[in-house]
Amino acid sequence: MSLNHTRSHELDLEARKYLVGGVDSPVRAFRAVGSGPIIAKSGNGGYITDEDGNSYLDFCLSWGVFILGHRFPSVVKAASDALSDGSSFGLTSRFEAELASRIIRAVPGAEKVRFVNSGTEAVMSALRLARGYTGKDYVIKFDGCYHGHSDSLLVNAGSGVSTLNLTSSAGIPAAFTGYTLSIPFNDRKILRETVEKYSGKLAAVVLEPVPANMGVIRPDPEFLKDVIELTHKAGGLVIFDEVITGFRFSEYSAQGHYGLRPDLTTLGKIVGGGFPAAAFCGPAEIMSLLAPEGPVYQAGTLSGNPVAMRAGIATLDELLSGRVYRVLEEKAEKFFALLERSIEGFPVSLSRNGFMFTLFFRKGVPSCYSEVKECDFEAFAAWFRFMLDHGFYVSPSQFETDFLSIAHDDDKLAEMAETTGEFLRGYYGA
Repeated sequence: MSLNHTRSHELDLEARKYLVGGVDSPVRAFRAVGSGPIIAKSGNGGYITDEDGNSYLDFCLSWGVFILGHRFPSVVKAASDALSDGSSFGLTSRFEAELASRIIRAVPGAEKVRFVNSGTEAVMSALRLARGYTGKDYVIKFDGCYHGHSDSLLVNAGSGVSTLNLTSSAGIPAAFTGYTLSIPFNDRKILRETVEKYSGKLAAVVLEPVPANMGVIRPDPEFLKDVIELTHKAGGLVIFDEVITGFRFSEYSAQGHYGLRPDLTTLGKIVGGGFPAAAFCGPAEIMSLLAPEGPVYQAGTLSGNPVAMRAGIATLDELLSGRVYRVLEEKAEKFFALLERSIEGFPVSLSRNGFMFTLFFRKGVPSCYSEVKECDFEAFAAWFRFMLDHGFYVSPSQFETDFLSIAHDDDKLAEMAETTGEFLRGYYGA
């Protein structure tokens, strides 16, 4: 079985005349999976359709945005209503405070919010705020955790950087990353040694509480507790990057799931309801250092865009009701049980946390970046292509994460698990 991708191929060739590599984000080029890109035309519920008319059950969901599925009615209405009033003003609208109030309700310890336009911008700004608050310079991050493409954090990053076989990026002076320390995730010994070594100099430790940019990595809960306790003892702040994990466990995100309280939290993806939006938040004592109240400058012409704010409000109203997570939990338990059964006996492992998952093509679930790099990337690429030809769109990199939505039909989820088993039996000759 092979789907027709003629129109996608033609449009890709045309796009390369005008766009670098034909894309605006490297992972969309599908080079890591040995395939040409599909060109999206529309999305509805749990599905996306390409320009050739092929329909796929979507497990990428715009990298986790559409927990409600594509074109959820109340979100579409909110965005449409916003557009009828105007798409941007360069002034504050009441919807910024309305969405912020919902975020404060959901994020433990958050008292004030600042909206931005992307996860990169949120983490970059939170890091600047942490340095401004502490008066210190050094930052610790973790190998394989991707916090956007700002210069000082593009060190041992996962996600699309890994699929390009780069550990950082050309064009970044060494001095820009000189205050960034990258250490293995889940390693309590190295964490303690590094934090203690830089005690008194440490502005912040930034991490994905559940890494999702090297595939889904399960954190050791004691490791997460150590991060907070050791960092505070050293005089630094803890920044939880929940751009991906935010609202993907429950309305209280990963930090609520693990019963932890960071100093600052970054959010993205879901909070814009499908439109460009992200945020960082924390206690008023720290957040009040931002301009116009304090000396830490941050600004953005389209920050708090009214269309994104109103779509975000509609999305969070659904999530804060609790109904969504009850539906997702039931779907997840059935689906993951079937997927586990399909991969049994093969050198493939399923890692899931919340309603995110990754199939790692190796024996045993990895616990850190170096173990993810031991995966069989050729096998993953073959699985990706097989699934695409059978109408399932999974995230096009072994270093990325797949997602469930309430729009995913149980029968199609069961079919996805069976199709994975069919691939594995054929690929490994079982």
